Amino acid sequence: MTRRRVLGWLGAGVALPVLSACGSGDAEAKTYPVHYSEAEWRKRLTPMQFRVLREEATERPYSSPLNKEHRAGTFLCAADGHPLYSSKTKYDSHTGWPSFWKPLPGAIGTSTDYKLGYPRTEVHCARCGGHLGHVFDDGPPPTGKRYCMNGAAMTFRPA
Repeated sequence: MTRRRVLGWLGAGVALPVLSACGSGDAEAKTYPVHYSEAEWRKRLTPMQFRVLREEATERPYSSPLNKEHRAGTFLCAADGHPLYSSKTKYDSHTGWPSFWKPLPGAIGTSTDYKLGYPRTEVHCARCGGHLGHVFDDGPPPTGKRYCMNGAAMTFRPA
């Protein structure tokens, strides 16, 4: 291993925590209509839901039963029941996470996430601020968007 490579790895080890400290910004700083203490969120959510919704974790790909949910209905925020996506906008992105090409009106908010060292658009529930996933510009028509959501962040209500 070269000295340059070692210094590069050390620099990355210092830079990434600093960039992570920048967080996603807007989602955590904003006050939402639905809010609880950390202890109350822990009581209301499963451990995985808490990690995803409140700590911005990502579930393992292909681990959510919602990947195989094909009935007509609505996908809701697991934290507060807020309607997020219609099943009519769900599609198989082959990424391992439930994906949608459009949220319901007023359902979500976005902020910039630098946790991987580059900007991504984080998606959060407009009512409680819970982390849902990210949106990318590689989705299908008509929007060209791929709302790549954590299944643990949502529940499903059949029509």
